[in-house]
Amino acid sequence: MDIRPIKGNTWVLEGMEWIPFYKLDERRCILLDTGLLGEREELEQALLDHGLTPAGILCSHAHVDHGGSNRYFQEKYQIPVALTAKEAGMCAGLLNLKCYFLMLPPGMVEREAAHLVHTPDVIVPDRDGPLSFCGAEFQILQTPGHSAGHIAIQTPDRVCYVGDALLSREQLWAKLPYCLSHQAGIESREKLRDVDADFFVMAHRGMCRREELSALIDDNQALAQRRAGEVLSQITGPMTISEITRAVCGYFKLLTKKPSRALRFERNIRFFVEYLVDRGDLILETDQGVAVYRPADRREAP
Repeated sequence: MDIRPIKGNTWVLEGMEWIPFYKLDERRCILLDTGLLGEREELEQALLDHGLTPAGILCSHAHVDHGGSNRYFQEKYQIPVALTAKEAGMCAGLLNLKCYFLMLPPGMVEREAAHLVHTPDVIVPDRDGPLSFCGAEFQILQTPGHSAGHIAIQTPDRVCYVGDALLSREQLWAKLPYCLSHQAGIESREKLRDVDADFFVMAHRGMCRREELSALIDDNQALAQRRAGEVLSQITGPMTISEITRAVCGYFKLLTKKPSRALRFERNIRFFVEYLVDRGDLILETDQGVAVYRPADRREAP
């Protein structure tokens, strides 16, 4: 795992995703997320190779690719973990985690994500503003959408880690970008336009300067609308969510043979369908006791 300087004491570890960290001194650092469980050894070794020991974890949100090693570092190094109350609640137990995985059976959730269960030491306030953590002063921006309690974190060096609130240019090909609430995600991306930082780091391998941010936000917003439109185009009449899923997976050629992956596709499609219902593009009805969705006749009264 390579280490890249961003600005001042803010650096990033480059793995399958980027994990920023802030150096308190030559020996101690604060991790902003801990990445995937499968990259734990590589992450820890990269820190050791550079003479660094984690002093705390300020986590953007509690998904498997962001908080996968929170508990490990918390227990091994006896360091504090900070999460928002919403994210802390989600990783409080296996049934709470099911709310994140949604479609997966509880047993599968346990096999895939039991390592996410832990208790944070610090609860990040549910507001924008400063946060003193482990001897450093960060700025917190509430950016829900991708998850309920997602936050962006600005270091003292004016580097803003946006986590999954914004896709990097490398990820703008995403067929079914995950968002618990697409409307909230859209609003959070707009909120990022006003952040006074010099650099913006995206979790999934990307960085931009302040002057490049607005165009990247525009492209993220366009992607969300384009994908929502493509999902809508596959709904040709009253259709169940299963029928919609089959049509959308066929359209995007998401023809996996892995049931767990298929369930994730269905989850992501469902979130787009919900967005289209809220936006008025789809009408939710029932057919013999089963929920069906049909395209709205724009002549109908809202």
